[in-house]
Amino acid sequence: MNLNQHNLLAVIGATATGKTSLAVALAKQFHGEVLSADSRQVYRGLDLGSGKDLHEYGDIPYHLIDIISPQEEYNVFRFQQDFYAAFEDVSQRHKTPVLCGGSLLYVDAIINGYEMPQVPRDDIWRITAEQMSDKALQEKLIATQPNLHNCTDLNDRERLIRAIEIARYQDSHSSEAATKHPDINAILLCIDWPRAARAERIKVRLIERLEEGMIDEVKQLHDHGVSWDKLSFFGLEYRFIAEYLQNNLNYNDMVQKLASAIRTFAKRQDNSLRKFEKQGTELHRLDPEQHVFTQAMDIINKLENR
Repeated sequence: MNLNQHNLLAVIGATATGKTSLAVALAKQFHGEVLSADSRQVYRGLDLGSGKDLHEYGDIPYHLIDIISPQEEYNVFRFQQDFYAAFEDVSQRHKTPVLCGGSLLYVDAIINGYEMPQVPRDDIWRITAEQMSDKALQEKLIATQPNLHNCTDLNDRERLIRAIEIARYQDSHSSEAATKHPDINAILLCIDWPRAARAERIKVRLIERLEEGMIDEVKQLHDHGVSWDKLSFFGLEYRFIAEYLQNNLNYNDMVQKLASAIRTFAKRQDNSLRKFEKQGTELHRLDPEQHVFTQAMDIINKLENR
């Protein structure tokens, strides 16, 4: 089965909603391949903590997973370039690209075609930034990007500084030639779990991943040279487990605080999705109490024949 009116299917949304399973099912239906839009799954070795769930893919090819070392830097600019290359490759082989991920800044960069020149490090700005409080940096970023989708930048100091650095560069280089973007016409799907049910899913999934060896994963990353600070940069699971491994938290406190932090992060993802919709992005929500694949197919068929 092939698409005619659209050239990308996208399964997006908050953590622990079942995105991978639906994306794989759609890839099977449409002779497709999955293109990950996850800011952590690009790193080799970040498996359980980033929720790669590679066993779910079966024989479906996937892209933008395990493409760089955790010692390397990665950002939305690199992701956009890598995604476009993978998108063109899959499309030229007459396969259907299926985007799957919850890093909503990355998704937005693709769906809305961000114009992003490659931004060099601004050491003069960084000297100033180091003297500023987190709150002052947050206020500055919101002032420079009032339509900010990605709340993650507001809660991680290094990302906050980098996001302002990018905004400053773009303001002073607005006349640069635009990057060539492929013409993308996407159908966006989101599995819309009620918060209470999703909170339970988050708890169950966290326990499963801890039992599968997520603590050992973090320890091995550190043993192979990834600093505690860099592990903290990789997100909640790595941050809280790193604190546990440094004896700053006991096991029970680590689990409880981590589960709570993931729930809060999922709420922020919900807020970002609502911003998507308010700004005109058409997002099709699926009821998890019904068969999500059937709902997705009904929506796709309707839009393809509109």
